[in-house]
Amino acid sequence: MIESKAELKRLAEVAVYAAREAGKIVQSRSDTCFEVERKVAGDSLASQVVTEVDRMAEERILQCLEKGCTDFDLGVLTEEREDDGSRFEKSAFWCIDPLDGTLPFVEGRAGYAVSIALVSREGTPLIGVVYDPRSEVMYEAVLGCGALRDGEEMRIESETAQLSVFSDRSSREDSKHKAVIDSLAQEFGGSGVSQIYGYGAALNACSVSGSPCSCYFKLPKEKRGGGSVWDFAATACIVTEAGGIVSDLAGEPLLLNPRGALFMNRRGVLYASSRELAQRIRSAHGQKT
Repeated sequence: MIESKAELKRLAEVAVYAAREAGKIVQSRSDTCFEVERKVAGDSLASQVVTEVDRMAEERILQCLEKGCTDFDLGVLTEEREDDGSRFEKSAFWCIDPLDGTLPFVEGRAGYAVSIALVSREGTPLIGVVYDPRSEVMYEAVLGCGALRDGEEMRIESETAQLSVFSDRSSREDSKHKAVIDSLAQEFGGSGVSQIYGYGAALNACSVSGSPCSCYFKLPKEKRGGGSVWDFAATACIVTEAGGIVSDLAGEPLLLNPRGALFMNRRGVLYASSRELAQRIRSAHGQKT
């Protein structure tokens, strides 16, 4: 069991090392041929694609985290292995996405990352680490200790008149998502909203932590999908510690240790650079549904 902030920080250092190690594997295979498979997951192609690189990176992460799991009696939840239920039995668990943004990785473009979080049994993100191996950028945070980008303190700056909306590529065809964007555009002015598509969930969310007026959201929907716990656990810690807002579309905390399905489609997810912007998005969603 983790008993101090110092122990959390030591575990964060191990997670940073594990992310870099996995990133080396990912980037070393980025320009080579590798096996691509489809798995049973959400309703989007991005959630269904998996490669041998995902599994290789995951194995390396688990090797790096193994001693900490033993020393502190931690559970593990990973994208590419069956949920063993240890997240309900231990005081905290590692939540791992070895290659978030597998689709951009397969397509040879920017947008993929390694994501590692430590989450309490109650669902509070304690540690968040996201590593972009393509640009070699490291995001990290520990609960109550702030957020870092490549070792430098990261804090969301004052709001500006220009709104940046980071969105999954699948959102282009989502009429409800477009309706919320249109509503925001009316408030900010048509030229005051820029939309950035194509990153995986981890880098979309991390982009909010580095932009003065920005957001990333996935609306609730009936079909399973909307990302899974491991897509958001690390960035929930990072963005919150950078001064941003993280919630579902009802304004409630994200369920990061849920019973049953691990998908987020029922309640959606919302990252925003300020409380005011988050409320604007929730209001726009409420008006359009």
